[in-house]
Amino acid sequence: MKPLFASLLLTLATVTVTGCAAVPANNIPARPSSQYDAVVLAAKTGAPVTVQELARQLADTDIVVIGEYHGHHASHLLQARLQQALYRQNPAQILSMEQFNLDHQTAVDAYLAGTTGETEMLEDANAWDNYKASYRPLVEFARQHQLPVIAANAPADTVRCVGREGKAYLDRLPEAQRSALPQQAFLDTPEYRDKFIDAISGSHGTEQAELSGRMLNTYQAQLLRDNTMAHRMVEALRNRPEHQLVHTTGTFHSEQRLGTVAVLEQRAPELDITVISPVEWPANEADMPLAKHRHKGDYLYFIQPMPREFRDPEREREAMQARFGQRTTTSCD
Repeated sequence: MKPLFASLLLTLATVTVTGCAAVPANNIPARPSSQYDAVVLAAKTGAPVTVQELARQLADTDIVVIGEYHGHHASHLLQARLQQALYRQNPAQILSMEQFNLDHQTAVDAYLAGTTGETEMLEDANAWDNYKASYRPLVEFARQHQLPVIAANAPADTVRCVGREGKAYLDRLPEAQRSALPQQAFLDTPEYRDKFIDAISGSHGTEQAELSGRMLNTYQAQLLRDNTMAHRMVEALRNRPEHQLVHTTGTFHSEQRLGTVAVLEQRAPELDITVISPVEWPANEADMPLAKHRHKGDYLYFIQPMPREFRDPEREREAMQARFGQRTTTSCD
């Protein structure tokens, strides 16, 4: 899916550089000073970590998953900085992206090979609206260093049709399209199912049996994305042994090691996977204790919250209805 929020221009800025000594439990790090800054901490110890030190610590990790808030300046800047720092530790690198769908891999490859220009690639690959502001630095670094870029997500039309009709829709796909998707396309975990129900319905503790009908189809569409991304990453590493893979994704797909990460662990338990998750800095610094967020990733990066979209509940309701009620011309026949 394309991001829900518009992204502003990504500029060169410095991710907060801190020492790497352990932080006492009662010592709250300094609040990020701008929308570009991030305070990176090791989740287990609370130790602040620079991007360079983080890259050294992750030098031997098979997969580095960098969760993001789509369109947040600090998320995208951290991804770009860490991609470069990891490359300096191990130049055998693969960039994998939720932001491109697998049926557009040819368009991405053509751009990397220099046979098309950027605008042609954006059109041919149906790139996200905020590509230039948020993802251009990642792809350009890969292009300039001849690194592969994996279009990891499931085809958008297939996801939409699963969302309408459920997982049985895959049985009607032409063989060429079906074979590009994972054979087991709907692996999940109970914890992820519960998290999805909470996010969609706001009904914490809802019995899993109540996930049915349209909500079940929507969940299966989500699982198709997660399983396809995991499948594509495993495939990429099997095709390029001894490489390190850096994957960019919305944090819902990766935090708490759920979603795509849980599926990765089922598909390839031998891989060493590190999850880096964003956390919005609370308005009340008394709510900052690391223990509240430690479960979200192996490393956490604290960032300023995005501005509130609405303060008028009625306008917000109307906007949400318009946003999610948009009809597409996709045919599932």
